[in-house]
Amino acid sequence: MFIDVVPNRNSPPAVLLRESSRENGKVTKRTIANLSDWSEDKINALRVVLKSDGAVDVVKRGGFTGLTITRSLPHGHVVATLGAMTRLKFQDLLGLNPATSQRVLALIASRILDPQPKLAVARALSHESSQWSLSQVLGLPEHTTSDDLYEAMDALVARQGAIEKALVKRHLNDGSLLLYDLTSTYFEGHTCPLAAYGHSRDGKRGLLQITVGLLCNRDGCPVAVEVFPGNTGDPTSFTAQVVKIRERFGLSQVIMVGDRGMITSARIREDLRSQPGMDWITALRNADIRRLRDQGAIQLGIFDATNLAEITSADFPGERLMVCRNPLLATERTRKRNELLDTTQERLEELARRVQRAEKPLRGKVAIARAVERAFGSHKMAKHFILTIEDDAFGWKRNQDQIAKEAELDGFYVIRTSVPVQQMSATDAVAAYKDLATVERAFRTMKGIDLKIRPIHHVREDRVRAHVFLCMLAYYVEYHMRTWLAPILFHDDDRESAAADRIDIVSPAVRSEKAHQKDASKRTQEGGPVHSFHTLIKDLSTIAMNTLSSKSDLPPFTLVTRPTAVQERAFALLKIPVP
Repeated sequence: MFIDVVPNRNSPPAVLLRESSRENGKVTKRTIANLSDWSEDKINALRVVLKSDGAVDVVKRGGFTGLTITRSLPHGHVVATLGAMTRLKFQDLLGLNPATSQRVLALIASRILDPQPKLAVARALSHESSQWSLSQVLGLPEHTTSDDLYEAMDALVARQGAIEKALVKRHLNDGSLLLYDLTSTYFEGHTCPLAAYGHSRDGKRGLLQITVGLLCNRDGCPVAVEVFPGNTGDPTSFTAQVVKIRERFGLSQVIMVGDRGMITSARIREDLRSQPGMDWITALRNADIRRLRDQGAIQLGIFDATNLAEITSADFPGERLMVCRNPLLATERTRKRNELLDTTQERLEELARRVQRAEKPLRGKVAIARAVERAFGSHKMAKHFILTIEDDAFGWKRNQDQIAKEAELDGFYVIRTSVPVQQMSATDAVAAYKDLATVERAFRTMKGIDLKIRPIHHVREDRVRAHVFLCMLAYYVEYHMRTWLAPILFHDDDRESAAADRIDIVSPAVRSEKAHQKDASKRTQEGGPVHSFHTLIKDLSTIAMNTLSSKSDLPPFTLVTRPTAVQERAFALLKIPVP
């Protein structure tokens, strides 16, 4: 190691701590630290240490005869995450003052690196108990408190509308597809106005919850999020999104994509048809599909030769209907129905034995009817059984005609849209509806082990909204990082090839040959290991920021661990300088 003074035109020269090595007969130099802000006395003191026998011994044997590591902080994953935010121009996006902006960046980065409550994040950012180099890189004060972070959250949520508008401008334009879906997440506490009992998508019965609506572009990149009380239904939240798109985002031509529980006939009639330039893509309910079949609009015979047919119906004026049949889905639905029928039949047989037994038999029409209702449970199989209930007798049999009639529509679903055929083909409309899976993927990331949006412990309504918005912004960063890092992740980075290998749009999506090779060999095309996003972040964290001190009066300085080839490849894909 040596100190190199590099002339810098009309500016003071740059003073660099460098390391030289010889590879294949060629001398290479690597900059370890920039010492330009050191005083001349400190620089001269370091020169003395480097020229001493102890320093030579350090270089030759890799030991620490003259230098001691006083601290080592995980650093590489911090540089990668903050570098991704810099590449995404987050400072400009947030529009906050520098000090507040740095704290918000720390909150977003910590959500990706290690999701924790705000108090734990404040402790991790303290210079005394740092878990990573995040506070040092961002230049946060030595003692960042939870109150500082809450103030940053308050400033962020006040800017939510402007930030979402900027994201919409980045990723959408007039005529774009806009995917929307709703989920719920459970809540700890009882005093927040948003917390309410409702249909729990988390399976957490008896807990208060909030509902979260997420807007994404067609690729699944999030652009806006909205928090609703926990008892808000899908159609009600959809109306709020239509208003947001019109009034806040100023989009005049939009194609809304939502599931059949979201974009209902009532919402189309009351919200969308009254908005010029608002088109939609959704699906029909099963009752509507059966009615089309009974009317003869759906001819089942044509699906022996094709999986997709476009029809029209007087019941849906001004709309196109794409009837799809997925044979694999048909097989799965048949299997599931048979299992539920068998399970229900076993319960009914047990009930019949209770009525017929000699000791304490079940008696009375009302009591038997209640027991039958419990036997059916939530399987929705009552329509497939014919029952006979008397005061002292109970009988049943399967309704084979009803079962066969329902089985005819196994694997069928119908996409409905107002988009004219000149603007979008039937295949593209079905593909757009299937893109809703990307919103589901976003919810899994935000609610699962990645970002841990749940459980929510905040009490104030604005803090709850700020927490959800932070998680959305963290997913926005992670979404782009996953996209850029796809060649070394298990992600399929050759989707065009995969789309070409697909039989048709109705059939299940397939992975490309390149993705299958990565899965099978666990190696990239360059020969390196394939990672998940989490294991790659963990691998990058092994690049450490080491603080070194010497036995002399030389002030402490930092050295960063030399990255491996895999880590260098990750930074190259992120287009971030290697730390």
